Amino acid sequence: MQKKIHIKKGDTVFVNAGESKGQQGRVLEIIRKSERAIVEGVNLVSKHTKPNAKSPQGGIIKKEASVHISNLMLVDPTTGKATRIGRRAADKGSLVRYSKKSGEEIK
Repeated sequence: MQKKIHIKKGDTVFVNAGESKGQQGRVLEIIRKSERAIVEGVNLVSKHTKPNAKSPQGGIIKKEASVHISNLMLVDPTTGKATRIGRRAADKGSLVRYSKKSGEEIK
């Protein structure tokens, strides 16, 4: 069984641990199987590539590597600071995410 993930693709997150601690970025991809996320501009690694159609020159390319979701916190849209996430029932029995810091819903 997979763990519930508190962040989604497109969210702005804050990195609270690891080499990229203190950085913010937008989530590009969620990898549910390994509970990791790829965040724009965070955890950059150098990838050596051979010349191909996409990059005819080849060489070393900077690319985002994945970060474990336990090291990410969602940024509150109202305050702009990292916050924990809660879930509460909305109309028609669906769950909606909300910020524990400000109490506002996160869409």
